[in-house]
Amino acid sequence: MPEIEIGKISDFFAHPVVAGIELTASLKVGDKIHIVGHTTDITFNVESIQINNVNVQTTKAGDIVGIKVTDRVRKGDTVYKVTG
Repeated sequence: MPEIEIGKISDFFAHPVVAGIELTASLKVGDKIHIVGHTTDITFNVESIQINNVNVQTTKAGDIVGIKVTDRVRKGDTVYKVTG
């Protein structure tokens, strides 16, 4: 499936399992994303997004967001939106 790069992981929190992402493109709840890094390779649908601990449905380039992730991710991992 085609993918477009939409950001990089900036933080990771183990409890709850949440990743901070610096976005370079928009993201919305329901989008399928693929996070790839040296030891990371996970794909899942975004169930919730927060900006400054407030739930949001849509984001834009330049936002720094938190999302729940299904596994450990690492700072610098690349985030792709799966399209099509």
